[in-house]
Amino acid sequence: MSTFNITRVAVLGAGVMGAQIAAHLANAGISVLLYDLAAQTGDPNGVSVNAIKRLQKAEPAPLASKEVLTSIEPANYDQHLDRLKECEVVIEAIAERMDWKQDLYKKIAPALGAESIFVSNTSGLSIQALAESLPEALRSRFCGVHFFNPPRYMKLVELIATSYTSSEVLDKLETWLTTTLGKGVIRALDTPNFIANRIGVFSMLAAMHHTQRLGLGFDEVDAITGPLIGRPKSATYRTADVVGLDTLAHVIRTLQENATEDPWHAYFKAPAWLQALIEQGALGQKTRAGVYRKQGKDIQVLDPETASYRARAGQAADELVQILKQKDPVARLLGLRQSSHPQAQFLWAVLRDTFHYSAVHLGDIAQNARDVDLAMRWGFGWSQGPFEQWQQAGWQTVAKAIQEDIQAGLTMSDAKLPDWVLESGREGVHQSDGSFSARTKQIEARSALPVYQRQLFGERLYGEARSDQVLEQETIWQNEGVRLWRLPTVDAGIAILSIQSKMHTIGNEVLTGILEAVAIAEQSYEGLVIWHEAPFAVGANLQQVADAVEAQAFDVLEAEVAKFQQTALALRYARVPTVAAVQGLALGGGCEFAMHAHSRVLALESYMGLVEVGVGLIPAGGGSKAFAVRAAELARTTETPAEVFPYLVKPFRQIAMAQVAKSALEAQQVGFAQKHDKVVFHADELLWTALKQARALADMGHQPPAVPSRIPVAGRNGIANFDLQLTNMLEGGMISEHDYRVAHAAAVALCGGDIDSGTEVDEQWLLAVERREFVQLLRTPETLARIRHMLTTGKPLRN
Repeated sequence: MSTFNITRVAVLGAGVMGAQIAAHLANAGISVLLYDLAAQTGDPNGVSVNAIKRLQKAEPAPLASKEVLTSIEPANYDQHLDRLKECEVVIEAIAERMDWKQDLYKKIAPALGAESIFVSNTSGLSIQALAESLPEALRSRFCGVHFFNPPRYMKLVELIATSYTSSEVLDKLETWLTTTLGKGVIRALDTPNFIANRIGVFSMLAAMHHTQRLGLGFDEVDAITGPLIGRPKSATYRTADVVGLDTLAHVIRTLQENATEDPWHAYFKAPAWLQALIEQGALGQKTRAGVYRKQGKDIQVLDPETASYRARAGQAADELVQILKQKDPVARLLGLRQSSHPQAQFLWAVLRDTFHYSAVHLGDIAQNARDVDLAMRWGFGWSQGPFEQWQQAGWQTVAKAIQEDIQAGLTMSDAKLPDWVLESGREGVHQSDGSFSARTKQIEARSALPVYQRQLFGERLYGEARSDQVLEQETIWQNEGVRLWRLPTVDAGIAILSIQSKMHTIGNEVLTGILEAVAIAEQSYEGLVIWHEAPFAVGANLQQVADAVEAQAFDVLEAEVAKFQQTALALRYARVPTVAAVQGLALGGGCEFAMHAHSRVLALESYMGLVEVGVGLIPAGGGSKAFAVRAAELARTTETPAEVFPYLVKPFRQIAMAQVAKSALEAQQVGFAQKHDKVVFHADELLWTALKQARALADMGHQPPAVPSRIPVAGRNGIANFDLQLTNMLEGGMISEHDYRVAHAAAVALCGGDIDSGTEVDEQWLLAVERREFVQLLRTPETLARIRHMLTTGKPLRN
């Protein structure tokens, strides 16, 4: 097979899943042909055209930028089969019917290219059975690739081979899915529902069983099976609504029909209340009613006893919360078992039965325990998989408790724990060099595919060797706010700066640390990368700001703002390349620092914005200045280089409305990042890519940019134009007087102050203007109230 360069992919099936897979491929810059049946009337591509239109309105947004929509082209099977040969990969994503899939395969197989890889996105049908319906020449290039929904946000992809699938095909697909689409790939066995749905749906069925047994409400169960135990906020029943009750019922039915020898088979059926909701068309979130529904502003929950809805009121009991607050995981789990409270009994029963089920089926469904735990982390959002949670709580202690409950008839099945679970000396299934396989009875190391060498600090499970234990690190310098370090075996010449404060807020100690780090890098290294785990930085340390305001220390505050600006300029004009590796939130000062670096490497899910107006302030770490300079640069390319106002309208709106770019692609479009900045789809590759970028800039002979000295500004005419808009909004009751005051300050900073339009100023002038406007706002009681409200509630105050 030739080099695996993917430029065009076909997606067969324009339903919700197929369209969303197409959207994420387009996010990655891949050209997509989205196929469906030819419409009987009108445009033959009508089905696909409508699916593409729906992508623009879907929530959460499947498109990282609406601009990528142009990469998706509608097609139909009647007219465009011959175009399949253009596609290196063809993804089938039609409805979960074996006969429908097999009929489609007969139609499209002759049209595929000689080297095209063909995959099915089935969530549980037998991949081997599907392969049998294909021509022999195609079988080696066929496998299952199960995306989890929604594909942009869910990390897990299960890769399922058949007895025919080429190992080369699997390796290339895993590499492509990992680095190009940003996925966590698990090689699952061809068993009903594969790994994540097999364990996850069993856990949901166990929860449903014990909910009824203990007489708990659905909302009560959701209150205790979410973040309290390291699960997503959607918990159990809300997750069912999000997935779709019809989809959940289908997955349960797949287990019922195909896992007939399973010791828990009696539980593989949809409860009566679930069937009743489906028959009523109440399918969950997509129909606005399911287990939950919204009535006006109130959320109601189904009462299965009465088959009617009631107000949601479920809460975790204090006794349960106290058990779960214990730091010792052994004490937590045993505390649940020993408690007589129904909520504690429920949690112990669900966890115990999930451990039991996972142990009995480990050898049947997965190559090793690591694959199960990562599948549950990535596919269901659990903070820990069942085996690592069990291991952390004391393997033998929990095993003994499970065994006692089996013997007492308390478990959902009397299936015995496998012998390997009870082996003398076993402390778990994960250890420093790998994870246990019940199939081979061996410890299996992680994949050696080269793509994983890019994940310098990849995700690790409890019991495995941590990345920092495997990869040599050397601390160069540190203070309370930052750590400067390097990776000698990766690139000893590039220093790495990591902010150490909570949420990576930027206080005085961080500013001091960054300035020192830049100076050390300039003296002794060839480049500097700013990297740490998400968030990148959520802005200034508001507690320090509020305390200084209440102490009336405005001279100190002005000096601190000047230091903030000095730090941004240090990153901008450093004699070595500075690269900001951005993931998650980069807000306020965090966004400004990223903007001032020479280059940025952005994880796709990076959310950047200048949001200072939310606390009654304006960008004053160089953010306002940066947009003013950029406006002047854009105007300089026109016939009227002094007319900069038109290029300030968009930045003013972004600042005044605290707009946040909702992806790295949007950040590039709005100017928080540059078009040439690298976007990384797998966040674990962010540091590796940033180090490579810094190295490339250094090797090309980095020169810092020239300091701009002749910057035409919009001046008082620009301010007047913005004020006119603001006055209309104020008189129309759309904004408050303080909103007006803050937005006016933003206009003054962007326009360079109250001077003649077209006047040329330098960078320091612009910094002085934004600094003055910032400190004046700090002197207002309304801004202090907004800051305090944000610190107390985490939400903005409108006053």
